[in-house]
Amino acid sequence: MKKVTPVQRDYQLLAQSIEPTRPIARNCMRAFIAGGAICFVGEALMKVFQRYFGFTEQTAGNPTVAVLILLSVILTAFGVYDKIAQWAGAGSAVPVTGFANSLCSAAIEHKSEGLVLGTGGNMFKLAGSVIVFGTVSAFAVGIVHWIIGIKG
Repeated sequence: MKKVTPVQRDYQLLAQSIEPTRPIARNCMRAFIAGGAICFVGEALMKVFQRYFGFTEQTAGNPTVAVLILLSVILTAFGVYDKIAQWAGAGSAVPVTGFANSLCSAAIEHKSEGLVLGTGGNMFKLAGSVIVFGTVSAFAVGIVHWIIGIKG
């Protein structure tokens, strides 16, 4: 444990006394409602693809995710998704829409620096770790499935 000087300890106590309490129950409820609403829209889109476009339950997932990503990018471009995210917290950040929002926000923020070095160079800073983790995890699971002989 790091040694703390008396001045640092006094500052920490002062900061703790001033810091407002976080409404954890309210934040959890908002995240639950927002995440549930996003999932509800996704399920509704899947049913539309199945009923009106002839997709099966297995094949309707890909266009559903694509439409959710497109909606997220459009809402981000108009500044609406950020307002939803402020209210919903993690409920809007965890689904694929939050990932699309993070990519789009970074691209919009750095577009003045140019397409390659600005948008392209900064767009994946936040999302890069997610992409790498997903790729490495998928590779590891694939190797484990191959070794133990699970057929999918």
